[in-house]
Amino acid sequence: MGRTAAKLIALGAAAVLTTTACAGTGGPQAAPATQASVATTIPSDPVTLTLAYTDDPPTKALIEGFRKKYPNVTIKPQQTPFNDYIKSIKLAMSSNQPPDIAEYNPGAMNTLVPAKLILDLNPYAEAYGWDTKFPPASLEVLKSDQTAKQFGTGNLYAVPGGLSILGVFYNKSMVSKVPTSLPEFEAELELQKNEGRTPLSVGGLQVGGFHLWNALLNVIGSVDDYRAWVYGKPGATIVNDKAKEATDTLKRWVDKGYVAKSANATADPDAQANFAQGKSAFLVTGNWAAAALETQMKDKVGFFPLPNPAGGEVKVASGASVAYAISSKTKYPNVAAAFLDYMSSPEAAQIQFTGGFMPVDTKAQLSTTGLRGDIAQQFAPIAQSNGIVPFPDFASPGMIDKLTPGIQGIINGTTTTDQFLASLQESWTAHHGG
Repeated sequence: MGRTAAKLIALGAAAVLTTTACAGTGGPQAAPATQASVATTIPSDPVTLTLAYTDDPPTKALIEGFRKKYPNVTIKPQQTPFNDYIKSIKLAMSSNQPPDIAEYNPGAMNTLVPAKLILDLNPYAEAYGWDTKFPPASLEVLKSDQTAKQFGTGNLYAVPGGLSILGVFYNKSMVSKVPTSLPEFEAELELQKNEGRTPLSVGGLQVGGFHLWNALLNVIGSVDDYRAWVYGKPGATIVNDKAKEATDTLKRWVDKGYVAKSANATADPDAQANFAQGKSAFLVTGNWAAAALETQMKDKVGFFPLPNPAGGEVKVASGASVAYAISSKTKYPNVAAAFLDYMSSPEAAQIQFTGGFMPVDTKAQLSTTGLRGDIAQQFAPIAQSNGIVPFPDFASPGMIDKLTPGIQGIINGTTTTDQFLASLQESWTAHHGG
């Protein structure tokens, strides 16, 4: 979602780096680490924190791993279903007794950051050296201005606890050679169709359709233009020639029969199941599907990033992270920050990997081979070249409500390329301004 990393600072042995968590420059700043001193050591007395989250794995296992390292710290998990999380975390963080740590969600941050309900983590980033311990792209997406409308700039409000990447899973019993360019991939889709197979399994009912479009946009479009648009940079637009080319490519694939006519009625889990059962040759989704696919398909499944039009090394792919923020009302900001720092440790790397995510430490030595090991090898150079970019729904709070039906319209022929892109830009402008 470069991603260089360094090993964990041993908190117990580290010197106390004390700074004043000053407000920074320009405009009102978020957060009470203002009066507290920032330290990279934690007290030896018993401490209890609460952590609100929705994604598991990897949260519970990371909590347990941190407890093994710091037995005096108890972190109580509070899980909320995904569909309820944005609403519940806004209420929880604004209460008199908020959770000390909360899983980051951009949909919630547009109110929590302006209200100064989560800590500006810049002082901790400096104290711990997070700019060298976390991949730059993974931190970039967790920065925002004080309005929480423009991302990739301003202050840091969370750190990642596990990373992901969008790519192509393929059935090795159907595909003999991995395509190395987009034209080669399209030729393989044609070959699969001619052999009577469904080339692409697509969950158009949910997010699978726009994941396929997003993968095409990653390799066809300009990464700088895309980043500017997703991050809300003034004047950015998705209505451009490269986005049109990516959308037209998807439309051409649909027209040629590479996507099943039933795609819009297929949920993401069903699309994945169809692929696992040998009903299609390819599935475009994230590495979070790897554990289940490897269990079902054994050594018959492989993975590669969607290739570039001209071939060569793939340097850009969409991804995301499970990330954690700290309440500005916590009594133990240094302990909470130690938990965030733990995310970059070798111990956490194995937990993240086992839970189906790519580790924050992209150079970690992992004790797993097979499909997930292959994904990790292909993920590392993209991450280390700062090539992970956010998913398009990051661009505005209502963007997903335009993406899913918009791609459904592309698939069933009721929406044109221009109409689709204009609808995305309309959502962007409504949030960011013209």
